[in-house]
Amino acid sequence: MQVRLRLLSASFGSKKLRSWFGGAASGPPTQILPAPPTADIVAATQTDVGRVRQVNEDVAVFSRPASFREFQKRGAVALVADGMGGAQGGSIASEIASTVIPEFYHLSRDEPATALRKALLAANREIYRRSRKDRSLTGMGATCVVLAVSPSFAWAAWVGDSRLYLVRDNQIFQMTEDHSLVNEMVRRGLLTVEEAASHEDRNVVTRALGSHPKVDPSVWEKPYPVRVGDRFLLCSDGVHDPLSGAEILELVRDGAVENAAARLLAAANDRGGHDNASAVLLELVDRAAIRATRESQPRSEIAP
Repeated sequence: MQVRLRLLSASFGSKKLRSWFGGAASGPPTQILPAPPTADIVAATQTDVGRVRQVNEDVAVFSRPASFREFQKRGAVALVADGMGGAQGGSIASEIASTVIPEFYHLSRDEPATALRKALLAANREIYRRSRKDRSLTGMGATCVVLAVSPSFAWAAWVGDSRLYLVRDNQIFQMTEDHSLVNEMVRRGLLTVEEAASHEDRNVVTRALGSHPKVDPSVWEKPYPVRVGDRFLLCSDGVHDPLSGAEILELVRDGAVENAAARLLAAANDRGGHDNASAVLLELVDRAAIRATRESQPRSEIAP
């Protein structure tokens, strides 16, 4: 991630579910539907150095707890971290975030939103501590987006401009709000969303893990109800910078998540591959329904 870090005096506060693609002013429906007892999650992680950079400073992770009961209660963890601060520093910062955050969350006994916040704070402390210990790492940091998702609910937290999207009912919704200079300008009415997408300072983030001794993560204050068929995409700016929301939707809404995630990164590279590109794409599925469908098909129609 080639990015300048700039801190603003104005506070962003903690925003949840603020920005939406697809023109839905109130966002995706939030009605609670009971999860089938066979509900599960399938996920794919993809990361690519791109066509310009020599080193990949991104990390993409999907982590399940050891206990299935714990998975049903608190969920699995998906994470994308985008390092900055030079080849060595950026890679180290994103690796620390990708290790500390899932481990902290799975070990925590706090409710999920609190556990996610504390996990991001723990990663911030460790990255900052490492940078203070080794002068060659001074200034390193990482943007990061984290999703904890169970068969019934999801919780999210983030720092910087790595994003979370929800694909539901053939629509795509941006579920996080960038901590960036251009987003602050949009909020103040100084730029339109369209102008921000091509602004020369669109890579200037206002928060990052480890760049300062303290950080204020944004966290969903309440669990978000999920349902079978939902797809969540976590990605670095190497994905969402060159691709529009409509293009991302077209690439990830159909097919196996492994194939869809691969298509997404290939498309980012086709646009120049100017940055590392990383994604975690996951889908809530009903394994019993899938099994029943496959068993009802003639064997010649069942894909290998």
